[in-house]
Amino acid sequence: MVFPSNFESKIGFDDIRSLLKEYCLGPGMPYTEEMAFSETLSEIRPLLGQTEELRRILLSEENFPSQDYYDLTDELLRIRIEGTFIEPENLSLLKLSLSSISLILDFFRKHPVEKFPLLSSLSGEIIIDPELIPGIERIIDEKSQVRDDASSALKKIRKEKKSKLAAVEKKIVQSLKLARKSGWTPENADLTLRDGRLVIPLLSTHKRKIQGFVHDESATGQTVYLEPADVLETNNEIRELDYAERREIIRILTAFADTLRPCCEDLILAYTFLGNIDFIRAKALLAIRINGILPATISEKPLIHWNEAVHPLLYLAHSRQKKSVVPLSIELDPDNRILIISGPNAGGKSVCLKTVGLLQYMFQCGILPSAKEDSTFGIFRKIFIDIGDEQSLENDLSTYTSKLLNLKFFLENLDESSLFLIDEFGTGTDPALGGPIAEASLEEINRKKAFGVVTTHYSNLKLLAGRVPGIVNGAMLYDAGKMKPLYLLKIGKPGSSFAFEIARQIGFPADVLNSAAGKTGTSQLDFDRELQNLETEKTELVQKSTELKVADDFLNEMITKYRKLNEELEASQKEILRNAKEEALHMLNESNRLIEKTIKEIRESQAEKARTKEARLEIEELKKKIELDTKAEGDKGLKEKKMVSLSPQQQKVTPSRGPYQSFYDDLQKKLLQFQLTLDLRGKRADETHSLLQRYIDDAILLNIPEVRILHGKGNGILRQITRDYLTRVKEVKKFADEELERGGSGITVISFR
Repeated sequence: MVFPSNFESKIGFDDIRSLLKEYCLGPGMPYTEEMAFSETLSEIRPLLGQTEELRRILLSEENFPSQDYYDLTDELLRIRIEGTFIEPENLSLLKLSLSSISLILDFFRKHPVEKFPLLSSLSGEIIIDPELIPGIERIIDEKSQVRDDASSALKKIRKEKKSKLAAVEKKIVQSLKLARKSGWTPENADLTLRDGRLVIPLLSTHKRKIQGFVHDESATGQTVYLEPADVLETNNEIRELDYAERREIIRILTAFADTLRPCCEDLILAYTFLGNIDFIRAKALLAIRINGILPATISEKPLIHWNEAVHPLLYLAHSRQKKSVVPLSIELDPDNRILIISGPNAGGKSVCLKTVGLLQYMFQCGILPSAKEDSTFGIFRKIFIDIGDEQSLENDLSTYTSKLLNLKFFLENLDESSLFLIDEFGTGTDPALGGPIAEASLEEINRKKAFGVVTTHYSNLKLLAGRVPGIVNGAMLYDAGKMKPLYLLKIGKPGSSFAFEIARQIGFPADVLNSAAGKTGTSQLDFDRELQNLETEKTELVQKSTELKVADDFLNEMITKYRKLNEELEASQKEILRNAKEEALHMLNESNRLIEKTIKEIRESQAEKARTKEARLEIEELKKKIELDTKAEGDKGLKEKKMVSLSPQQQKVTPSRGPYQSFYDDLQKKLLQFQLTLDLRGKRADETHSLLQRYIDDAILLNIPEVRILHGKGNGILRQITRDYLTRVKEVKKFADEELERGGSGITVISFR
């Protein structure tokens, strides 16, 4: 349910219909008129999905059949009657359109069903007799003319007719030559047609010089058009052949209609399919043009969680002027159902309101809305709007009376699944009276748990958000320094109307403004001023929060890297010690084997004491050598890994004071000193380049994800130097102007890869 009756016109949806008609090739146009608001997710989801599938097809490199979309349904309905037939021109359109339908069906059948499941399901039951198109081609040619060989009788008739025409032309050309030679014809006279017959132009004074039949004369009566008597009979025979030719063509077309008639039901379904595809294609083209998307989340519940939504018509208008549109991010949920938007006039309040209404209505009509994919769209059973001036001279209604009538309808019909949109809530009467009525009405609507967006300048409505659960404030931002609206919605606080500031900007008389300030009182001016201060403080807090998050993320990354390095060092130490022990054990085993061999030799040779003593000395020297070699191997392994031996009481790995520790200390020092913003204002061009290069190098070294260069606006020289340098740094992912409320083109924001 939507309200009022001219809802689509007020919200701009009639322009969306017009665009869809422009994108339709033909048979889809009736669908644009039949398209309607749906309250059922089971109806909405497939409509959106079909459009999304075709949007992806059109954006891919695949050629989707997009020509010869003709609807021959009326012709098929007409030939249901026996003896009727389709004229050659329409038969040609039938062939072309059936070819297009066949190509569309082939397109979906050559792809896996799961790739385009919704569109594939539409084409699943369409049947076209493969003999129809060849059958039509046997009858008519590329110029929509019936072929000579469509039947043997037609071929014979046309052959005879051609022979007689040649004979007539030969005779009449001879008569024309005689007339010219005799001077009976006007100057530059030539053969012409009258009543389908070749005739000779003759001067009226000589019309009896050649026997024949006069078919016509000129406006002045000075020239007559005569058919010579010697071709009159042959021309009569040709006329009879014309009749015979038409009778044979009708017979051929009627016979084909008889073969076509049993297929009519299948073909009518095929043209319904073609019309649906044409309509879906139009919606897909619109989505491409307005950046429409299939939301990541679609809910049956009434809610709005939109990220960077854009009014599609405003986007198209701005695109033609090469201007950008500030996107809208907005949330309405059970905790914050009603958004009160305030701010200066011409600041974008009404655009926000219409964006919500239009996109939600488009979505529930099955049209992909222009927002980011991570948005969530819910379903509303009712959408009511009160936008613009509805005063009526015919019914003697004032603006305020019409608004009261609308509000009465809202109060009587809104429920927990409704979305209402009211522009300039409470205006049209004495603010001292209109404000309280608007406040009481909004409280009642809130009790009904309806969802909505209202715009207002009334302070009492702004203050509702602070004391009534379910109602939240929103402000259209305004650059007080430049006295320019930013068209950006910030949810969470009310906005100032900037009435006095705007008046001063346009040169309104100062004495009048001072007098007005005195009449307004300091409390209201202080309230507006406090709103401006709050916005400034919030912007600064957001900036500081961003900087702290960047620093915190970097510190966490450094801690993670340190822990990983520590684990690697500990694992390396254990590996070295294990290898050293294995090597020492191997060497001891070798030494034991040598000792046993020596003892065996002594026993076998029954050596003297001197020889025994000498052998024992050799063994002792060998043991000392083994011990020294074992120790040297262990120390060498440890040194290769930048590690030192620890006492049993210090079985915990710590970084040595080698290059790792030095590098870590240097990084810590640089990180503590690093600023996320480099101020280049007032610097010379040559100085700017060196400072910028050093700063960017440090940012890359420290793995900073994002930094800012404050170069100011001025003549744009420092900004250009900065941009020229950044284009040459491959580690730079992207750079752009800062957001308007944070400095705009005076600051360049840089993101690194």
